[in-house]
Amino acid sequence: MKAVIPAAGFGVRFLPLTKDQPKEMLPVVHKPTIQYVVEEAVAAGITDILVITGRGKRSLEDHFDRSLDLEMLLERQGRTKELDMIRKISNMADIHYIRQKNPNGLGDAIHLARRHVGNEPFAVMLGDNIHRSEVPVVKQLIDVHEQVGGSVISVEAVPQEKLKDYGNIKAKKISDRLYQVLDLIEKPGPEEAMSNLGITGTYVLTPKIFDCLERTPPGRGGEIQLTDALRLLNTTDPIYGYVFEGTRYDVGDKPGWLRATIDLALQDPELGPQLRPYVAELMKKY
Repeated sequence: MKAVIPAAGFGVRFLPLTKDQPKEMLPVVHKPTIQYVVEEAVAAGITDILVITGRGKRSLEDHFDRSLDLEMLLERQGRTKELDMIRKISNMADIHYIRQKNPNGLGDAIHLARRHVGNEPFAVMLGDNIHRSEVPVVKQLIDVHEQVGGSVISVEAVPQEKLKDYGNIKAKKISDRLYQVLDLIEKPGPEEAMSNLGITGTYVLTPKIFDCLERTPPGRGGEIQLTDALRLLNTTDPIYGYVFEGTRYDVGDKPGWLRATIDLALQDPELGPQLRPYVAELMKKY
């Protein structure tokens, strides 16, 4: 299975940080956000990845390319640990890139993957989600897809006040974590929410989604919304929601990015022991 990672957004919520760097390249402890996403795909057995980029995202491509000058420097200095680390980054997967020339929304970005994906199911992994789980979240969805045959989307319970920031589903419970989707809506207002289940940005989709995207008119924000296309797909092909096992860090805004950085740094075996006493002192101070 191939994976598609949409990473063409402007990162407006991070300005001025993202004025001249992609939000997907913002560091979370030791590495940029998008590296966590690619590593999750590789851990799930996916080695063919298409990244949907846009203008100003060249550093993202460079990160996964070889840096021969840096490799030569590290080799001369005998820094084998660092050398192995950066070589691993450039060798972990076959990563391809295509530009979304106009910012027409997530649905439009996914549609650009049609030729690369072909007539096979594929994974979609948003570039601002970091997961921590025993089994990669995208692998959990692949396993569910192999059982049910249809498209599967990751969902989780979301506080009522935050549903406006998520796609939302109406669903019928099938088992402990599995739901059949009855309806979907993108970023509902308080009176529109159909449940507390928010769509969290990892998908395994059948190729029929591409025809639905072509028939989907601009929706919320004047953009082609993937949620609207999924609603259309659901009229002919069942879609399932899966409450994944694990922890998700939403690094799509500054508070989420900072929470992920603090939490993952405190868990880090090298940095955690140095930071925990300092954080404890900060808690007393503030």
